[in-house]
Amino acid sequence: MDILIEKLQITDAEDLYKFELTNRIFFEEMVPTRGDDYFKPEIFRKRVEELLDEQAEGSSYFYLIKDENDSILGRINLIDINISQRIGYLGYRVGQVHTGKGVANKALSLLLETVIDQDIMQIKAKTTTNNIASQKILEKNGFQHIETSDKEFEMNGKKLRFVYYTWTNKVSTC
Repeated sequence: MDILIEKLQITDAEDLYKFELTNRIFFEEMVPTRGDDYFKPEIFRKRVEELLDEQAEGSSYFYLIKDENDSILGRINLIDINISQRIGYLGYRVGQVHTGKGVANKALSLLLETVIDQDIMQIKAKTTTNNIASQKILEKNGFQHIETSDKEFEMNGKKLRFVYYTWTNKVSTC
């Protein structure tokens, strides 16, 4: 399957809303809920507008993972970019019907190719101890395991810990 990543645009809001709504239960099995308000259409659109403002400022990049038919398969983001230190934080999610097909792996590879040209020196990521697939994707793409937190938290009745990773841009010489 050919995929691409495209920066979020306001014209994506309706399709993104449908994607998030369709995958809500699936996503909430792995990450904390965004709450019921997030899924109210007017609040969702306002949130997309806020994301676009962040993107315009250069403090975050929000990409949609799409297939050759322009369908949204997932999202991949580089957020909270510290411009002076050139560090950002990774987040991604792939829709349930597209998991296990290499979509997240390919999207992360595309993102890393993109940030090499955007003067990002380091990307930090975290996942949970139960999300083995995400850990494998990070490691496959050159992220180094930094630590696993000693502190447990409960989500969906399971005791979990955060697992932290870092990727360093070896190409940029800035």
